[in-house]
Amino acid sequence: MEFDLQSLYVIDQKEGLGPEFSKLVSMMNYARYTTLEEVKGLNVEELDFLFDEEANSIGMLLAHYAAVETAYQIESFESRDFTNEELDRLRPGLELGQLGREQFRGKDLDFYLKNLAEVRIQTIEKFKTLPDEWLYEQSPFWWNRPVNNFFKWFHVFEDELNHRGQIRIIKKMMRKR
Repeated sequence: MEFDLQSLYVIDQKEGLGPEFSKLVSMMNYARYTTLEEVKGLNVEELDFLFDEEANSIGMLLAHYAAVETAYQIESFESRDFTNEELDRLRPGLELGQLGREQFRGKDLDFYLKNLAEVRIQTIEKFKTLPDEWLYEQSPFWWNRPVNNFFKWFHVFEDELNHRGQIRIIKKMMRKR
């Protein structure tokens, strides 16, 4: 993914997007940029590092970002539940755990970066087709409480920022070993 470093810290209009989507994408871009900077240059051993047998690896967390964003594409763009096939494909990245430790092992950084970029391109392309008002549409969500699409997509990058902190801790633990 390419980022315009001159405008990275400016929440402003983005080409092809309405004003509200531009704000959202500006924030999503910053979150992604800082994540990519954090993992730059990591090798397979570092991506697979597990502090203990129940831990998440950095590779697992990168896969999680893509799975969460894909899940929110389905939920918010299509307003439907996952098919069994989609759930089988997304479960290792969404739930992490043992399934994630098995599936996201031995893969290089390019594998994860390509997946993240492909998912993000799909998100942005869909955003370009939607009016800003869509962000404010509400539906029942967690615990059947009302939520709007803006919050759903805020949560996508909020989750990434949260796990980026986990990546930083994992890197510190690797250095101590």
